[in-house]
Amino acid sequence: MKIGITYDLRKDYLAAGFGEEETAEFDSETTIAAIDQTLQDLGYRTDRIGNIKSLTRRLAAGHSWDLVFNIAEGLRGFGREAQVPALLEAHEIPYTFSDPLVLSLTLHKGMAKRVVRDLGVPTPDFFLVENESDLASVDLPFPLFAKPVAEGTGKGVDSASKITNRRDLLSVCSLLLSRYKQPVLVETFLPGREVTVGILGTGKDAAVIGAMEVVLLENAESEVYSYRNKEKFEELVEYRPVDGALLTEASKVALLAWRGLGCRDAGRLDLRQDRDGNLMFMEVNPLAGLHPIRSDLCIIATQAGISYSDLIQAIVSSASARHGLRRRSFEEKKGRYRPQPTSLRRARKLASIH
Repeated sequence: MKIGITYDLRKDYLAAGFGEEETAEFDSETTIAAIDQTLQDLGYRTDRIGNIKSLTRRLAAGHSWDLVFNIAEGLRGFGREAQVPALLEAHEIPYTFSDPLVLSLTLHKGMAKRVVRDLGVPTPDFFLVENESDLASVDLPFPLFAKPVAEGTGKGVDSASKITNRRDLLSVCSLLLSRYKQPVLVETFLPGREVTVGILGTGKDAAVIGAMEVVLLENAESEVYSYRNKEKFEELVEYRPVDGALLTEASKVALLAWRGLGCRDAGRLDLRQDRDGNLMFMEVNPLAGLHPIRSDLCIIATQAGISYSDLIQAIVSSASARHGLRRRSFEEKKGRYRPQPTSLRRARKLASIH
């Protein structure tokens, strides 16, 4: 099987004059090399395609692939993550991860929250501020939390994001509107524990592989999983595996949202407890980072005993099953069956309960 890889390489955008924060969601050469080498080790032929402009040129030249491993984030607009999948669908080329509808919906956190609320998934009350005149209509009890509606990696989130009065609400939202040129999501602040849940699979086959609590250390920006805390996670954050009743509750909420939104193959969901200890949906990342060491989904997989190789193979296998492609790992080609990792079997058993 020939697998193309689509991605946005951070160093290319930095070289083109974009800033550090603008490119925070883009991938490093280390991530791309890890995915590429792992796919080759699994017995696949690979082809690094690059970003959407490179993909467009390749498609115009008549190139094609059996499957595209897509992690391209895109640069502009609410549909930026959906651009590569839409182009691949137009050329009838199978790809990994979610479709254009899901990627556009989930990038816009306000729209995603409206859908999950309709699904019965608990989520904090919120208001979407599209301009400064909307601020007079915000009728939610303080404290509140404000962030750009369509950014990731903690962009636009810092210690000022927790808001305790109307004067700060005006100043913080005005700054975010000006800086990020998009609406601001204002929601009830959740004071409890923050949990990130990792999921593999699609629909009824989706399974929670594990969850971890995000614990902010002494020198971190307090109470918020901010851009600074994420960038310096080695010294500011501790990731603790979650088990017991908290894992059961997190799995139930995460799977309900994942399946209801139509997310595919792999990703993660961020949940946080309200003042009564109930886990609430914050957001979902259906195009999660895949740096072997730094990315949350990979950290969760490692804690669950799932190797990076098995994680990448599970993503390819899920996409292959959806598209009706034959799944053939390197071991299968040599006539050896590789049993499913115990942690994945446990995850599917857990998923069946919910």
